Amino acid sequence: MAFVPLLLAGCGGKPAASDQASTRVPVEVAVAQLAPIAASYSGTAPLEADHETDVVAKTGGVLLRVDAEEGMSVRAGQVLAELDDAQARLALAEADATLKKLQSNFSRSQELWQRKLISQKDYDQLRYDLAAQRAIYEQKQLALSWTRITAPIGGVISRRMVKRGNLIQINQALFHIVDMSPLLAVLNVPERELGRLEAGQPARLAVDALGRHAFSGRVLRIAPVVDAASGTFRVTCEFDHDDGVLRPGMFARIDIVYDQRRSALVIPRSAVIDDDGHSAVFVVARQTAPVKPAVVKGGQGQAVAAEPARAPAVIEIARRVEIRTGYSEGDRIEVLSGLKPGDRVVTLGHSTLRDGSEVAVVEKSS
Repeated sequence: MAFVPLLLAGCGGKPAASDQASTRVPVEVAVAQLAPIAASYSGTAPLEADHETDVVAKTGGVLLRVDAEEGMSVRAGQVLAELDDAQARLALAEADATLKKLQSNFSRSQELWQRKLISQKDYDQLRYDLAAQRAIYEQKQLALSWTRITAPIGGVISRRMVKRGNLIQINQALFHIVDMSPLLAVLNVPERELGRLEAGQPARLAVDALGRHAFSGRVLRIAPVVDAASGTFRVTCEFDHDDGVLRPGMFARIDIVYDQRRSALVIPRSAVIDDDGHSAVFVVARQTAPVKPAVVKGGQGQAVAAEPARAPAVIEIARRVEIRTGYSEGDRIEVLSGLKPGDRVVTLGHSTLRDGSEVAVVEKSS
């Protein structure tokens, strides 16, 4: 029976350690480390083509041929369609005949004028008539060329608005051409950013429809005035691409990088707690907690046995630390003061923490 108190004493110490472990708050942590970071302005805007135009008919007639379809790439000057040119050819032939007649008359008049057989007035009149007819002939040539509809710019046919056999009127739109490269995005930026942005700065573009693929570009131009009604100014970004993935009309997220730091102390943005304009984090640090030996008393208050003193336990404590932040990029943020490289900060679970809370660091969930 003398061994019973010792057995009970040995069994009574273990639940206390288990209860202590159950009070630890599970958290995920990240390590503050030195890394490059860029400061940027972020905005959204639809993409638009720098060059696009309607292809219009300069003369009327029946549309006989259509040589271009939607989605086709064309070059400037390429024939897209042809109109009935019979009437234009007849008009050109008539003008050509008249021109040849006047050329013949003028050649004979030169001999007569040199021999003083016609007056200067008659000679000048024949010369003027010949020049006028030559202009008429060239005009008829131009009208004939207009029956062949050509692309004014290179690009992609985004829309065909006519069909073969249609009667085309002057200035009627037949096709719409879009030059897919470069594409522009116009941002309306708050005036507080006016001193930071300038032409030539690098820009990054991302489109939700294309996943995480990013495109590079640059600031093409900045409006010299601020709109008084909205307090913004226009910043036009240019994005060159040759693969045709980007399309006009896509809604894009754009980051304009205006400063870069090669070695900054950065932590995940999720670690930062914003409280009334102040930023703070919970830093996890290890410390020892000495364990006192437990004494088991027998009857009438007599100590009959005692546990040997255990080694000091190592626990992890979360301490709230105020920090000063700098640039932010994506899910990372720069820390200007309050932390040092290697500090572990809580990224998940800090909503239930208090200064001095005991924590249990768990692996980051996938």
